Amino acid sequence: MRTSYSALETYKLCTQKFKFQVIDRIPASKPKAAIFGTHVHRTLRYMFSADPLFPTLDQVLDFFRNNFPPPDQFDASPEEKDLYLASGERMLKNFYARNAPWNFSVVDLESHFEVLMEDTRRRETHVLAGRIDRIDKTATGYEVIDYKTNRRLPSQAAVDADLQMSIYALGLQKRWPHLEPEDVTLSLYFLKHSEKLSTRRTAASAAETAREVLGAISEIQGKLASGERFEPIPGPYCAVCPYQPICPAWRHLYRKQEAGIKSQEEIDAAIKEYFSLLKAREAHQARLDELKLQIRAYMEAQGYDRLFGEDGYIARTVQKRFGYDFDKVRAVLEPLGKWPEILVVDSKRLKTLLPAIPPEARSAIAEARTLIREFTVLTASAKKIPAPESARAASVPPPPQEPA
Repeated sequence: MRTSYSALETYKLCTQKFKFQVIDRIPASKPKAAIFGTHVHRTLRYMFSADPLFPTLDQVLDFFRNNFPPPDQFDASPEEKDLYLASGERMLKNFYARNAPWNFSVVDLESHFEVLMEDTRRRETHVLAGRIDRIDKTATGYEVIDYKTNRRLPSQAAVDADLQMSIYALGLQKRWPHLEPEDVTLSLYFLKHSEKLSTRRTAASAAETAREVLGAISEIQGKLASGERFEPIPGPYCAVCPYQPICPAWRHLYRKQEAGIKSQEEIDAAIKEYFSLLKAREAHQARLDELKLQIRAYMEAQGYDRLFGEDGYIARTVQKRFGYDFDKVRAVLEPLGKWPEILVVDSKRLKTLLPAIPPEARSAIAEARTLIREFTVLTASAKKIPAPESARAASVPPPPQEPA
């Protein structure tokens, strides 16, 4: 499999978005913030690429203004565009004042790398690819710099554990194998705050990064091989996700705007009654159960994970219960001296023990896990979700049809 940090991060945030974007390759428009960030990166590349005749600050700002994405790429009102322009110019001015380009020994810009990831247990080789914004030569080694235009400033602990920085460290070691991990400084430069947070990696952390990446790849391949569903994970990132109109967790909200949907009035009435009866659950439990069956059947028939009504929304989630082949688990834990800790065979005790054993042992135990049962649960929220703009429903093509 060929993958990248951005793909792995998408999978971590929402497996359904990962499937739409990476597996199905469904085209979608980029959020304005992402387009803006790309243009700021392009401007900074211009700022450092004219060695030794570096551009002045005015030339950098002119480049930023004159090459700003046109309206067909950056859909914003004049007022909103002005805000983005002002924000970008402020970032660039502050950055230039603190980072005059002639003060740095820039080795490469937008540096592409590929790292072969060997999964010896499965006898597979994968490709981890990426692109580093900037690489500088320093007095003590090298510095990798990744620009960020987002507002959130993470903690130092989060940067020390950041997977992107760990992957970049692998990329630099691939390029210059003679480098020791400790000779490489890994930095995230947050342009909005004029703040640079730096970290380093070790040989041990490089091995852990490889295990983490291979673990995610193995999980993705397992889902694809078994036909297991890539579940949507509703959260704050949904607000800017272009796949909302086709996502099982949001599609119903868009579908309601279309005319002539069979049984729509009936299901709207069922949702409304469902929320009404929730307020008197004990007195109406029997009717609630009937409505659950009706709503669940509709959701399964239509492929929805959430239904939206006037009083809130109803979510459908699949819960799974797993057990273990404890003969296989014993074969893993006994050599580690950990078997007595779960001598009373107990999945909860085993789950508590897992973080304390080596990653290879965790992987072996994960393979001993078997699905005992699976069931669907409906949950209701009284949070009212406003209907989206009708034009947005057409911004993403329909998902591909599953083969018969």
